[in-house]
Amino acid sequence: MPDAHYDDPRLAALYDLGNGWSADSDYYLALAGETPCRILDIGCGTGIITHAYAGRGHTVTGADPSQGMLAVARAKPHAGTIRWVESDAQSLDLGETFDLIALTGHAFQTLATDADIAAAAATLKRHLAPEGRAVFESRNPAIDWPARWAYATPLETPDGPVMETREFLGHEDGCMRFDLRYAFADGQELVSRSVLRFASRETIEALFLEAGLTAERVDGDWDGSPFEAATSPEMIFHMRHV
Repeated sequence: MPDAHYDDPRLAALYDLGNGWSADSDYYLALAGETPCRILDIGCGTGIITHAYAGRGHTVTGADPSQGMLAVARAKPHAGTIRWVESDAQSLDLGETFDLIALTGHAFQTLATDADIAAAAATLKRHLAPEGRAVFESRNPAIDWPARWAYATPLETPDGPVMETREFLGHEDGCMRFDLRYAFADGQELVSRSVLRFASRETIEALFLEAGLTAERVDGDWDGSPFEAATSPEMIFHMRHV
């Protein structure tokens, strides 16, 4: 079952309710600085950070493989100033370079195989300006994520509450499988099944080095603290040309 968040309009419309502006958004917005620059947001989803970049006067391109997510993004302020592209990270080819490339919201973890990561790394290398920086995050596989991820919470919508429940299904070959279930007030239930890769820092850096990019630094959380292998929740990679 594919992840329905990427193709179901009703779930795409709910996405921002559980994934709004947060500390990671502040982190990525600060990366762009105040001087207008060229930014590529890969896996832009509903465009939360994409629109924030545009609001600061940056020249922004947002790319995502989901028509449903892009439809939500195109309905927000600043949409007319942003170029929207329907594409995944592996196959994107715009024929130009950018000062900052961002993959936010743990979009990187949808790259489920080494081949997927290698293809995405080649995309970033191809689109990164000579002095540019590509930044993305992946959750630290040393953390017990299944223990943190089982929950049920109501989402308040104009049509009534929607109960969102996450159920962990399994962990194998470095990937975790889980269901997000949505019970709507009208009685409909929709299920979004996700598979996320929890690659090691060493694997990620090796695959990017093969593509010609190296990690200038790796932060461990949204406060900018250095990555600690045993305790940091995040691995936030800042990639530059070798």
